[in-house]
Amino acid sequence: MKTIVFFNNKGGVGKTTLAYHFAHMLAELDMRCLAVDLDPQANLTSMFLTDEELERIYTPSKDRETLLRGIKPLDRSLGDIAPVPIQAINLNLGLLAGDLELSLFEDKLSSNWGKCLDRDEASFRMISAFSRIIKAAAAEFKAEYCLIDVGPNFGALNRATLIAADYVIVPMAADLFSLQGLRNLGERLSTWRSEWTERLDKGRNLDFELPNGAMETLGYIIMQYGMLDKRPVKSYLKWANKIPATFSESVLQQNSEVPDSFDQDPKCLALLKHYHSLAPMSMEARKPIFALKPADGAIGAHFQAVLKARQDFKTLVNKVQALVHEV
Repeated sequence: MKTIVFFNNKGGVGKTTLAYHFAHMLAELDMRCLAVDLDPQANLTSMFLTDEELERIYTPSKDRETLLRGIKPLDRSLGDIAPVPIQAINLNLGLLAGDLELSLFEDKLSSNWGKCLDRDEASFRMISAFSRIIKAAAAEFKAEYCLIDVGPNFGALNRATLIAADYVIVPMAADLFSLQGLRNLGERLSTWRSEWTERLDKGRNLDFELPNGAMETLGYIIMQYGMLDKRPVKSYLKWANKIPATFSESVLQQNSEVPDSFDQDPKCLALLKHYHSLAPMSMEARKPIFALKPADGAIGAHFQAVLKARQDFKTLVNKVQALVHEV
C-alpha cells in the first residue's frame, strides 16, 4: 500500500479538487483507493458525500463516523486508536471522513511531539495515531493507495499526518506567493524528517508500528493555468518557469542544473487547467469532471473539455504510479 499526501502551505490552489479527481481516476483504473480527509475543514468529505450522508454522519454530537472516532480513546486516556468506519463511494473507492474537531488536537499533538524525545510511549501512540488508523483502514479496505488531503498550514496536525506519508505531491499555482510557499515547504519538510528520525531512534523497542517518515517528494502539479491559443498565457509562463529551480533548491535541496522551463522539468507532474464552467456541473452531479455526461449538461464544447480532463487525469495517475513503483 502506497500513501500519498497532497500538501502545500498556500491555500486556494485546488489541492482538494485534485485529491478528489485523483482518487476517482485510480478507482476507474481498477485500483483500490482510500481517500483520507485530514483537513479539519472536511472539504474533501463534502465533495464525496451527498447532503443526506453528511447529515447522517455529522448530526450526532458524539461518536461520529469520522477520523475523530479513531483518536478519541487516546485523547481521553481510555485506550489506543479505534477503528474508523469507511464510507463506501464505489467498489474501488472508500473514504475516511474528516471532522472539524480534529483541529482541537493541535496542542496535544504539539506537546507530545516533544515528549517523544523522552521515550514516552503514550506520546508515541498519540503522534503515530493517524498513521496507524490509516494503515488499519487500508488493510480492511484492501487499498493499494491511500490519498491524504490536509490543510494549508505547518501545524502539529499536519506534521503528524505528513510523517505517515510515503510520498508528497505539491499542487501549486504559478505565481509569486506559490514560489515563496515552495521555499517554506522545503524547509519544513526537511525539519520534520530530521526531527522524526531522531524520535524514531528512541522508539525502536515499542510494541506498535511507527511510521518511517519518508515523505519522498514526487514532484509538483501546476494548477489552474490560463490558456491563449492552446498555450499558457504569458503571466503564468513568467512564474511557472521559475518553479523548477525553486523546487530543486528548496524542496529537493539539490543544487544541480535544472531546466529553464517547467515543461522540461521531470518533477513537473502535470499542468492542469481550471475547468471553470464544469466545476458547478461536477458538484451538482456528485461526480468528477471527467465522468460528466451530456445528461449532466456536458454538451458541445463542454463535452470536449470533459474528454480532455479525462485524458489529463489518466496521464497524471499513470505517471505517478510509474514513479511510485520506480522509487
